[in-house]
Amino acid sequence: MGEKKKNEAWVKTVSKIFIVLACLLFVGLMILSGMGNQWITMFNSVKSGDTVVLDVTVYDATGNPIITSDQTVYNQVVAKGQNIFATKQLTVISNKTMDKSIFGVPGSASTGTGVQQLAIFSSEYNAISSGIVGMKVNEQKRIAIPSDNMMKNDFSVEQLALSKINLTDISVGDSFFMGVADTTQQVTNTTKATTFLRIGDVVSKSPDGVVVDLNYPSIEVKVVSINKQ
Repeated sequence: MGEKKKNEAWVKTVSKIFIVLACLLFVGLMILSGMGNQWITMFNSVKSGDTVVLDVTVYDATGNPIITSDQTVYNQVVAKGQNIFATKQLTVISNKTMDKSIFGVPGSASTGTGVQQLAIFSSEYNAISSGIVGMKVNEQKRIAIPSDNMMKNDFSVEQLALSKINLTDISVGDSFFMGVADTTQQVTNTTKATTFLRIGDVVSKSPDGVVVDLNYPSIEVKVVSINKQ
């Protein structure tokens, strides 16, 4: 008789466990249903040919963020009294190289000087496009960009004077803004090559002039969404 009561108690306990598990499963399914297809994309990773929306933060040669679509990064930089360009999220096709030399992104300066088309070179865009393969939604990664000595430019006192820049007004570590054009763009007698703004850093200074580094050593990306091909 005692054994029968034990069996009945065990059956009741197991039944309660099954009921709890069923309730948890039901709640889980309701949550997934409310998320629509979003729960599926949580487990997807970027593959070649996917269209991917990214938050991006570009770092200059001194390691400072200079362009970002991340509001938190933007606010942190502005709070320090530093300048930065706000841009929109970047949409790229993963593992697809550019056929142009420059990719323009709109940038609004924290100083309030208006919107500029900022220059991202094809080598940087291609590094992003290939570097995001395998990433998942909300995953963050800093992509290293190989340095190019051709991106370091000497500006003599005379060259600076042509742009109405006085050598005494420049210090090492200052930002240096240059206009660059897409060399692959077809230009006719009635059209001009599109000019983009490139942000460099003054890395050395002498009585003869300055050296400006236009390299962007790293770009941080965060996957916002993945649209499968």
